[in-house]
Amino acid sequence: MSTTVPFRAGFVALVGRPNVGKSTLLNALLQTKLSIVSPKPQTTRHRILGVLHRANYQIALVDTPGLHTGARRKLNQYMNRAAASSLADADLVAFVVEALNFHSEDERVLERIRASGRPSLIIVNKVDEIRPRSRLLPHLAHLASLHTFLDVVPLSARRVDNVARLPDILSAHLPESPPLFPEEQLTDRSNSFRTTEIIREKLTLRLQQELPYGLSVEIERTAETEDGRLEIGAVIWVERPGQKKIVIGEGGLLLKEIGRAARMELNKLYGRRTHLELWVKVKENWADNAIALKSFGYETP
Repeated sequence: MSTTVPFRAGFVALVGRPNVGKSTLLNALLQTKLSIVSPKPQTTRHRILGVLHRANYQIALVDTPGLHTGARRKLNQYMNRAAASSLADADLVAFVVEALNFHSEDERVLERIRASGRPSLIIVNKVDEIRPRSRLLPHLAHLASLHTFLDVVPLSARRVDNVARLPDILSAHLPESPPLFPEEQLTDRSNSFRTTEIIREKLTLRLQQELPYGLSVEIERTAETEDGRLEIGAVIWVERPGQKKIVIGEGGLLLKEIGRAARMELNKLYGRRTHLELWVKVKENWADNAIALKSFGYETP
């Protein structure tokens, strides 16, 4: 007698402190680049939804900004609220930590998970950096003792090591439910939003040391050209005139380099050639201005 496997669907929030690899993990699970990635902490500023479709389940993965302390600026407060809101709304919390590197900010995230009452498991990322691997065993046992986690999953998102089995583990803890999204839907984010994120990623990678946090990207116009290209005009907003000079670079060379790198990825996103024009403008202290934040898409959850 055959039994029907129930379909499961739900939201899984990837939470953790900044720079533990949540965005890299989301991309590895989806096998496509959805969240931008850089070595700079707090690269992820928004909630990013990515939908994983399988025959017997659907996982709505929610990449969140890293929960962090000392959030004095309105932009940082927005990021913490976005992460906390995603945690509160999740069916399951995936707490992402870095192997052998659990400290006070991780403990504060764990306190939020405890307070939420949401079922959770812990994902121990970057295990490929640990030598010898035997050092992991007591560490994993210690992490398991910190909370009533449903599971402890060691993996390497960057090397896609042990990632393939994670969806089955996550789905087993989701409620029985029909699909929440159409089968063809990857994300709820528009291509316009993804365009701004791609440009911001290239800025972050190229200006890793010099780049101010007070930087945002806004699409001003898009148009079709006669030869079939997509023409995109975007503004890079900075907070001070001195930052504008840094982003443009000597003779505008740095801005051209950033635009070229972004255009290569935009060609893949849109499936055709794109023409990208970038301008740099100053909006004083926009990262502390609620009206400016809202105009740049930083809506309060």
